[in-house]
Amino acid sequence: MSPQEIRQVIIGILERIAPDEDLSNLDDSVPFREQMELDSMDFLDIVMELRKQYRVQIPEADYENLITMDSTVSYLTPLLKDA
Repeated sequence: MSPQEIRQVIIGILERIAPDEDLSNLDDSVPFREQMELDSMDFLDIVMELRKQYRVQIPEADYENLITMDSTVSYLTPLLKDA
């Protein structure tokens, strides 16, 4: 999966978790929580969706790599390269 495809997957997950959010102006370098009303449960929903859809195991110690879209895509690119 390419970085652009991974970004689209994350956008799709965010649309399901926060359907009222406008993601058209999402800044990939700004933390999700600064741009959206996400709480810790929403964040865990993102992790669970990735696990369910792509069987990606993300250890809690790595959650800090999922703060922005840029960091999320960078983290997931090697994990989803064969997806």
